[in-house]
Amino acid sequence: MVSAKLQKWLIVAAVVAVSQLGFANAAELPLVEKQVFSTENFQTYGGETIPEVKVGWEAYGELNAEKDNAILITHFFSGNSHAAGKYSHDDAQAGYWDAIIGPGKAIDTNKFYVISVDTLVNQEPFNPSVTTTGPASINPETGKEYGLDFPVVTIRDFVNVQRLVIDSLGIEKLHAVVGASMGSLQALDWAAAYPNRVERMISVIGMAEADPWTIANLQHWANPIINDPNWNDGDYYDSEAPKAGVVQALRMITLGSLHPQIVNQMYAASSAREEAPLNDIRANFAIVDQLQAAANLRATYADANHILYLVRANQLFMAGFEDSLAEGLANITAKSLFLPATNDLLLQPYMAKRAHDLLTEQGKESSYAEIDGPWGHLDGVVSISQQADRIREFLK
Repeated sequence: MVSAKLQKWLIVAAVVAVSQLGFANAAELPLVEKQVFSTENFQTYGGETIPEVKVGWEAYGELNAEKDNAILITHFFSGNSHAAGKYSHDDAQAGYWDAIIGPGKAIDTNKFYVISVDTLVNQEPFNPSVTTTGPASINPETGKEYGLDFPVVTIRDFVNVQRLVIDSLGIEKLHAVVGASMGSLQALDWAAAYPNRVERMISVIGMAEADPWTIANLQHWANPIINDPNWNDGDYYDSEAPKAGVVQALRMITLGSLHPQIVNQMYAASSAREEAPLNDIRANFAIVDQLQAAANLRATYADANHILYLVRANQLFMAGFEDSLAEGLANITAKSLFLPATNDLLLQPYMAKRAHDLLTEQGKESSYAEIDGPWGHLDGVVSISQQADRIREFLK
């Protein structure tokens, strides 16, 4: 069935990527262990204080004696720190970038110590494999969930939490920061905020600034939650959660991340000639029901407020957080590589091209290439192996 194929893809897109990879003989990573970092009195970009922050993190490979072989992987909107490997031998789902992270792969764990960190306000605070702090966390001052009392956080706050994790490991400089989608925002802001600590930056399917079109488009992800009566202005933790709003938001996120080419292939059985919608205005087309089923599955660990906070963090983004993007990029000294997806309709290639062009105009070392494929935004995961050689060479 098409719906079964879709649900399998939504859970294990990274497995598809691995199947397309030309590293069939590359060794597998050893089992991955999720670790937890905590800090107190974290100061946000907006000037608020979070009494306690906890985030999960993973690492692959070994940190050398000089501690100069570390690569930070920053994750996308609906992802977490599980970038590669498996938690157990019978784990059906490898990390989302297993295609390029591991022994002998583009990001070679025989050479590099690769780290990834769960973001603040992670989409899935109820996922047992995720540790994050956000609106669903307990406020130590009240003993109840923060709800909307949690301060608005930004991509810079994600970066600053990661910096504390890196500091705790005694790492002074990163060989590279690499991220896809929302992770690309973090990677670029790392290079802008801490130019002396980042040697290389790779932005995959990313942007450097949320322009008006993107801000408005992202708001479509938030509105179903805000308009769900159960959202109750963010105060729902002792009552019925706004699941309908969450499911609709996740459905829109999924569809917005795909290109029509792959949607039409996956849902070829759904058409304008279906009988049920003709006979009953309440009946859905098959594609609508199938997307709904997949969104219900994805909603298992999600939290409505966390999605809203993630949307806002992306809407507020401008690399460097200065008055203009050019000013924000001015401090960057890292070598940069931008890899947008040609058919991306969510973060379109022009957004990465603008950053590349500005850096080039400023005399910085920047490269640009596109990932071609039918998946749209998700080509940054599913088709990333297409740029494996370029990434490997860039990291030398």
